[in-house]
Parts: sequence; structure tokens; C-alpha cells
Amino acid sequence: MAVKLGYKQTEIGVIPEEWEVKQLGAMCIAVLDCDHSTPVWTKTGTVVIRNQNIRNGKLDLSEASFTDEKHFAERTRRAVPTFGDLVITREAPMGLVCMIPEGLRCCLGQRMVLLRLNRVEFNSTYALYALLSEGVQRSISVAGGTGSTVSNLRIPALKQLQILVPDLPEQRAIATALSDVDALLGALERLIAKKRDLKQAAMQQLLTGQTRLPGFDGEWGVMQLGEVATFLKGKGLPKSALVPDGSDPCIHYGELFTKYPETIGEIFSRTNGMEDSFRSVANDVLMPTSDVTPRGLAKASCVIIDGVILGGDILVIRSDKQRVFGPFLSYIIRREESQVLRLVTGSTVYHLYGSDMKKFIFSLPSLSEQTAIATVLSDMDAELVALEQRLAKTRALKQGMMQELLTGRTRLV
Repeated sequence: MAVKLGYKQTEIGVIPEEWEVKQLGAMCIAVLDCDHSTPVWTKTGTVVIRNQNIRNGKLDLSEASFTDEKHFAERTRRAVPTFGDLVITREAPMGLVCMIPEGLRCCLGQRMVLLRLNRVEFNSTYALYALLSEGVQRSISVAGGTGSTVSNLRIPALKQLQILVPDLPEQRAIATALSDVDALLGALERLIAKKRDLKQAAMQQLLTGQTRLPGFDGEWGVMQLGEVATFLKGKGLPKSALVPDGSDPCIHYGELFTKYPETIGEIFSRTNGMEDSFRSVANDVLMPTSDVTPRGLAKASCVIIDGVILGGDILVIRSDKQRVFGPFLSYIIRREESQVLRLVTGSTVYHLYGSDMKKFIFSLPSLSEQTAIATVLSDMDAELVALEQRLAKTRALKQGMMQELLTGRTRLV
């Protein structure tokens, strides 16, 4: 196949004619392995970067570790990490990369390497994104597959990693474009965290009656769930019975852990139902009845659709519709996780039965106030879902941009 005009064939693919393939070692003025010893930990002092502090190409010090001045000096005797240096992990896991931010005084923990680039020729931010690219990460996986049990990226293999490099102005342009997308991702993540905190505060205020919505007053009743609900169980639905073109919507119990929030208005799976299949009645609240961790059982979701096939290991709480609004109940149960955990039985595999949930105690306002509260919380959930979808799309956009810009398929200069 002919190479496109303005491009050339190299050992790692077709790239723009002006670009070069450089070994990582040739791009650095220093490649420094960390001390192969566990740091001496202190409660305060100088930050020690650990593998768990590197996430999505950034340094996350929300759970920072520290050492004292003596051991900081020992661990930085060859070089003190400075702004613009890159850090890459060698194992557990290998290939995580971040940049040392401005103003941070730190040293390296175990299983990581400091990369100090020749910044006359190479932009540190561009190099960071290049190391995070799909092609280089794949090369890291291949280069590190030397251990029988633990993969380890050795220094010689690290230095030989091949990086696609344009001239410095194009490196800067690519770095700026990707940094702008990262800034948007960061803003979205912070906004989502803020909205989640607001929802938690709203649940605390509204579900306890501490704050009343306009137009509502009067006392709330306190009761056991068994006074207003009956308890049923779904019927066997193996994963193998889930088929894309099935005749009936269905919920497998495992989906309650991963797919469904407090209110279920959209069903994601289908099956071919039988005459004796167990089907939902709108307002049913669903909970898983078994899990390997007790906290997983405190998931409650209200299905607002009739006729959905419900699989085995699903506890179905069918409440009196004249007294209980299902979505309100699911919010209450999720908020009262600690009470649910006290009702769970088992040690290796944990179980939750209807006979246990009958004892669940909660406060109940009028049906109209329940509906109003659940609507407020549901609107907050919808806003969160929209933001999370935007975040996912932005992440996908960034991945596409990296694939285009870091290979030279799309040019910025």
C-alpha cells in the first residue's frame, strides 16, 4: 500500500515526514531508579510518591504518605524530583505515569523511576501523553512481561521504548490541546463530586424530616416495613437466559449491584419469558438477597414498570400503594444502610431475607410528601446521570484525540 504524501514508513508505523522515532532514554538527561527499600513513614513531613498516588496520568495526593528530612535526603541523594520531571511505575502495576507538579517537594517510593527530559528539545507534557498513549502502553506491557508472577519494567527496556516525536512547537500544540481536555475532565469530575455531596445532604435533610418541602407539615409515622409491605422472591433467571432479542424485559439480580439506581425506569436486559416467570408490579422495591460482601445487600431499587421478569436472588418488597411510594422507600433503605447491615446474616456468603427486612424501621410521611421528596432526589439523580454521561463522552473524545494527535494522523501545525 502506498504511503500517503507527506508521511513515511517507520518500524512502528506510518508517521509524518518531519517526525522522528526516538528512544525514551535518548530524550532524557537522567533516568533514575528509585531506592529499593521501604521508606521510613512519618505522620507529617515530606511527601513520598507511591504507586497508588498515580491515577489517570495525574498525581493524586488525597491520601499522601510522608517521610522525615533524614530519609528524604537519603532517597534524593542522586536527584530531587522537580517540576516537569516524569515518574513511571515499574510494577504493581507498571506503566502508570505522572508529572511532578510545580511547588511540590517530594521523593519517590518503591517500584518507580524518575525521568528528567532534555527540555531544550522535548516538552514534558507531550512526553507524558506519549507515554500514556495506547501504542506505548502496549509496548510497556510487552517489555515488562519478563517475570513469571509479577511483571516488571526493567530500566534497559524502559530506555528503549520508542516514542513518536514532532518538533518542539508541535509538541507544545499537542500538549496544550490535550491539557485543555484534561482541564474540562477535571472540572466535570469536581462538579459531579459537588453534586453528589449536595444529594447526600438533601437525603439527610429530606428523608429525616429535618427539612420540609413547601406545603407540607404534620407528623411522620414510625413503623416497621412489615406493617405496610409483603415480601416475595424472584424466580430463577441464569445469565445464559439473557438474550438481546428476547421477548420480555428482565432484571438479573447481579444488575442491582451495577446498573440500577434508586428508581428503575429503563430496563437493560431481555429474556424469553415463561408463563410461570415472576413479573414486577410497578412500585415494587427490589433488593439482592445474597452477596460476598454485606454492604452489597443494602442496594434498593424501585421498578416503576409492570411486567418486568425478576430473577432469583431478588427480594421483592411489594408495599401498599396507598401508603408507600416505592421510590421514596428505596431512597430510605439506601440511606439506612447501617440498619440493613444489622439484618444481614452469614459469614462467607451474606444473605438478606424478607423475614429480616420486615423488621426494618423507618419514618413515613404522607404519600404526597413521599412523592415530592422522591421527585426532588430523582431530579438530582437525573442531573448526575447527565453529567456522568458528559464525562464519559469527554473521556472518549480525549482518547480519540490522543490516537489522532500522538500518531500524526491529525496535525495542529
